[in-house]
Amino acid sequence: MTSDKVHILGPQFSTFVRSVQLCCEEKGIAYTVGSTIDQQTVSLNDGSLFQFHPFGKVPVLIHHGKRFFETPAICRYLDNCFDGVALQPDTAEAKAEVDEWSNCLAIYVDRALVRDYLLEFAFPRGPEGQIRKQEIKAAEPQVLKVLGLLDTELGSKPFFKGDNFTIADAILIPMLDYLQRLPHAEQLFSGLQYLPGYLQRMRDRASAKAVLI
Repeated sequence: MTSDKVHILGPQFSTFVRSVQLCCEEKGIAYTVGSTIDQQTVSLNDGSLFQFHPFGKVPVLIHHGKRFFETPAICRYLDNCFDGVALQPDTAEAKAEVDEWSNCLAIYVDRALVRDYLLEFAFPRGPEGQIRKQEIKAAEPQVLKVLGLLDTELGSKPFFKGDNFTIADAILIPMLDYLQRLPHAEQLFSGLQYLPGYLQRMRDRASAKAVLI
């Protein structure tokens, strides 16, 4: 096990960068975060990220000069490499369930909630930087469907996958946090039985207070 500092390469507003931060905060891992590494500024737009990630994406974890990419893999690496509270269950069955949902959240849920919806509010692509309302309207049924699915999967459990904070929570929380901050969030979350309370509990954690800014 090791206790030295890691660097999370990517902008702090990224949901996935925040997921890695949450894992570090939960485990007490010292870290830095940002788009500068070895005095080089890495841009999301100029192609320099391809030096660190084969598809030019963030986050990338830098540790001992080695680079690790893809959020679920980064989080598993941190949990396996560093001391502190475990972010994965003990049994193979439970660990596989966290793995499958971590991957599902990072691919399908991210697509529905972030790529096809939230990013239109954060970085509008309409004429003169206007939000494309037609795109929002088209994406919203899938947002509601996915939220309903997540609500059912969560149920009355204290955490998304059981009794303890796991990597799945770290991946899900930043997405829900951004979504709940939208002006019309009430209509998105209305009718959900479990997710609103879950999100508030997660926001109350010290790790979230340090990251969700």
